[in-house]
Amino acid sequence: MMSYGMWFGAILMNLFGLVVLVFVVYLLVRALDRNSTKQRTENKLTEKSLQILDERYSKGEIDDEEYLRKKKNLLE
Repeated sequence: MMSYGMWFGAILMNLFGLVVLVFVVYLLVRALDRNSTKQRTENKLTEKSLQILDERYSKGEIDDEEYLRKKKNLLE
């Protein structure tokens, strides 16, 4: 038969494993969320840059060739 000390050790070992598992899942979720946040930020910056480029083209500050070249660079 097992003594109470062994039961306590088994319970502690299971709890430790559970804590490690929860920590790993937390790190994965955080890493994935960080990537999606970065992507959203990049999309907003690209949209803003395209808007500024369109405004400059509308005002005649840049010609067709420069507009198309810069737009291509932004969308790459």
